[in-house]
Amino acid sequence: MKKIIFIFSVVLAVLCLAVVASAKLAPAQQDKSNSIPPGLEDKGPLTKITFIHYKNGDVKPSHLGKPAKDKACYTFLANGAKWKTVENYFINPTNSGLDNSLIEQAINNGVAEWEEYGGPDIFGSGSLDSSAPYDSDHMDNKNVTVFDSYPNPNVIAVTTVWGYFYGPPRTRELVEWDILFNKDFAWGDGGINQTVMDLQNIATHELGHSAGMGDLYNTSCSAETMYGYSSYGETSKRDLNTGDIAGIQTLYK
Repeated sequence: MKKIIFIFSVVLAVLCLAVVASAKLAPAQQDKSNSIPPGLEDKGPLTKITFIHYKNGDVKPSHLGKPAKDKACYTFLANGAKWKTVENYFINPTNSGLDNSLIEQAINNGVAEWEEYGGPDIFGSGSLDSSAPYDSDHMDNKNVTVFDSYPNPNVIAVTTVWGYFYGPPRTRELVEWDILFNKDFAWGDGGINQTVMDLQNIATHELGHSAGMGDLYNTSCSAETMYGYSSYGETSKRDLNTGDIAGIQTLYK
């Protein structure tokens, strides 16, 4: 009789454990239909990358971008990190000392150059907005270009790009950018005046970062728009070179 009771107790204990295990598994099974699709849970943190553009011959920035094909003269912020939605941008002309029409044309031309080769869905439309703020520390859901001072007088411009850079390449994405042109430089049209920093030349480079391209510092790539240094009167970087074109087409293929 004791043996029968013992066996019955063991069976009852096993059944209880099975019920408890089933109860623990039930919520997970119920939530499975609402779980994050495979891979997206690895999207990684929302972070920023800042590029500092120096006058030719000055200090080399620490962040170069992550190389894709070095010999091809292009790099990316991170492989696969690109725009997946089209967002408009704002041009704040305050402190520039230039006509609004020149600023708007220079920046819009830079946008058009990247979209000619990468496709029409990288940037949205630009508009002048003298109240558009620049904030390199926090996202504000606005893509903005401004003219303002920078502590280092040898820095021509600074671009900050926010995005997801660390998950699988297919989940990486750019979500916001801001560009600061150092107002302490003399800006203008370098094709007319060789003593000024050509706005379209610099804007095209900075917008390359905004589209997902990294810097280049190999002198064999010095003809590329994404080469990391610029000089007064330089206008050659208004037009993308072979490496720039190959890079943007690879990123947005």
